[in-house]
Amino acid sequence: MRGCNFVLWIFIVVLPGVVSSQTLPAGFPVWEETARRSQLLGTGYHNYSFASRPLVWEQAVSDSLFSLEANDSASDALLKGKKLEVKILPLLNTTIYNSNRPFGWGNYGLQNGRGLQSLISPGAFFKFHFLEIQLRPELSLNQNKAFNGFSDQFSDNSIFARFRYWNFGDNPERFQGDFNRFATWGQSYASFTFGKAELGFSTQNIWWGPGQFSSLIFSNNARGMKHFFLKTKSPANIGIGLLEAQMIFGRAEDSGLDPTQNEVLNAQYFRPFSGDWRYVNGISISYQPSFLKNLSLGFNRTFQQYNEDVAEGLLARIPVFEAFQKERLFQNGNSVIYDQEAQDQQVSVFFRFKSVKGKFELYGEFGKRDHNFNWREFILNPEHARAYLFGFQKLVQLPSPEKLIQIRGEIIHQQESVNRYIRYPELGVINTSWQTHYQVRGFSNFGESMGAGIGVGGNAQILEFSYLKRLSKVGLLLQRIENHQDFFYEVQGEIPSQVPWVDFSAGLLLNFQLKNLLISTKNQLINATNYQWTGNSSSTVDFKGGKDSFTYSSTVNLIYSFN
Repeated sequence: MRGCNFVLWIFIVVLPGVVSSQTLPAGFPVWEETARRSQLLGTGYHNYSFASRPLVWEQAVSDSLFSLEANDSASDALLKGKKLEVKILPLLNTTIYNSNRPFGWGNYGLQNGRGLQSLISPGAFFKFHFLEIQLRPELSLNQNKAFNGFSDQFSDNSIFARFRYWNFGDNPERFQGDFNRFATWGQSYASFTFGKAELGFSTQNIWWGPGQFSSLIFSNNARGMKHFFLKTKSPANIGIGLLEAQMIFGRAEDSGLDPTQNEVLNAQYFRPFSGDWRYVNGISISYQPSFLKNLSLGFNRTFQQYNEDVAEGLLARIPVFEAFQKERLFQNGNSVIYDQEAQDQQVSVFFRFKSVKGKFELYGEFGKRDHNFNWREFILNPEHARAYLFGFQKLVQLPSPEKLIQIRGEIIHQQESVNRYIRYPELGVINTSWQTHYQVRGFSNFGESMGAGIGVGGNAQILEFSYLKRLSKVGLLLQRIENHQDFFYEVQGEIPSQVPWVDFSAGLLLNFQLKNLLISTKNQLINATNYQWTGNSSSTVDFKGGKDSFTYSSTVNLIYSFN
């Protein structure tokens, strides 16, 4: 409980100051990237680590970039007084088209599928004294057309291996129905603000970690989870530096869907969901030392557990303060009793270094999803059950003050380390992938990962080159995605002529502004080598090959600001 008392002391005693404004939703198109860029240029969002999102909207940044012909300011306030404030928030419409299979990630409540998907999200913000309410619901329309998915032409052992990951997670390859639509509360919240401390209830997406394109634990890849929160509204000065902290108590839902489009395979190999919901407890802390003002350090920790397995009492609801060393959880020389609690934990540590003078940033995140036996084992075996993410951004100022070259990139690695060959007597028994668990299934909400959206056991390398002028952009996006490497290397011995399933994509980025309307587009051509590991009849051990599949993916974001 000492950790719990320390967190309460932070929120109650050392968070002076007043901050009130609507949030910038985590991963919001154009604007979050602009906010991050403004920090490197020294024009806004000065104290944020960008590791605890959503952020508070800084109107001055949007005003400085939005070119308006008829108005002097881009203020969206309908009513603003000493006690009451009402604003209409920018309207967001995201439309995605995937030609012959699902592709992409990070689109809030949209279901990733083949065909057309469209999300509409209007919003309004209300503030009265210390009460804030943001209403930003989401209407999701999804075509979800059938496509060529996992094949039944593999051996029984390979099919069992593939379903093992589905039985330890929740990531169906196709969402139900040829067309479905649903509405959620989206990026909405209600809270009470006391200085820089905030207490409330939300359905917003949260993003923990410094990643630009993805995150290991929480991102905007799935629809927002219902959760209570206690957090800092914005970075708080605690005397020895700046602090951003958040604790959540949430409810995540299983999809209840079969994983494949083959009902025979589903009936034979799939373990159905129990119908229960998962309780999620998490904590995130980011600290910027006063003596190293350009450096942010922090950690995230989450626990999830099916609600029916949560023990009675307050301590059972805040397991994030549990010991990190598994030996401290042993009873009678083993962890059998503890393992019966059926908890799944994740922890990550991260850093972010920024330089306004150099106009660049470097960041990284290292995560683990299993306790180490003790600190000695962690030092000797840090790669066990790990995932990691590294990235950078560099801005090059052109002669014109409003024109920039932006270069940024990121790598995400979720594949199990080679350590598994030594640690486990036999693969495919108790080893699992990042964000999967043999008791609590996936760290997901309604069938989509709440963290990285590149797929279970997947890796990605991303690189972007762009020319910028204010909010306008012309750029090239390159991606390489290694799909479900854990499954591939588990069954490769059965098919030695097989090669991995890797997606290579090149995309054109184009952002432009028409008065109050921002338009952001991304058009990608994707070539999948050995799609779904289907192989090639002419492939041999010496000359490996596979069938390729070509896909076109297009994303259009429309953002309309009311004035």
